[in-house]
Amino acid sequence: MKLLPLVLALIAAPALFAQQPAATPAAGQATPSPSTNIPMWRATLPGGTYSVALRSIVSVSTHEYVVDGAARVTEVNIDTTGAALARFYFIEPNTIAAPAGFGAATVEKAQQLLQESVQRTGQEDVWKKVVKSYPTTTHTRTVEYRFGSKETLLKLFESAEGAFRLQRNTVFKGE
Repeated sequence: MKLLPLVLALIAAPALFAQQPAATPAAGQATPSPSTNIPMWRATLPGGTYSVALRSIVSVSTHEYVVDGAARVTEVNIDTTGAALARFYFIEPNTIAAPAGFGAATVEKAQQLLQESVQRTGQEDVWKKVVKSYPTTTHTRTVEYRFGSKETLLKLFESAEGAFRLQRNTVFKGE
């Protein structure tokens, strides 16, 4: 009969634990999640934030190209094992070399007049935004950020490439 109190205690134990209510977070509070220590690269920019696990990066590249003879683009791409490509770029008017017989001052004056015209029509903001023309430039599965300076873009490249090469947590803060 000495076994009976022990059996009753074991039967009652689950009922005692079940009576304690689980802690519920208050409204507006996030539920805590287990912490992770995944090496990440993060770019915090005026247009948003891009974060990627370093183990997912396949390549980091930079290149320049000219679009329709009118604009020069300097671009940084971060290719990952995921479905999205991160594209960061700086765009500027493509400056032309002065043809024979024309001085550099003439070309500069023409560019200045063009810039003034753009400002009068309120179109100068177009040079500061990501521009897409559906359907030719939908850039499906592409995350895009546009930079105001080439120098900042090149610093972003150095940050991403260094984090990728060294597999080190890195945060880049842009303009």
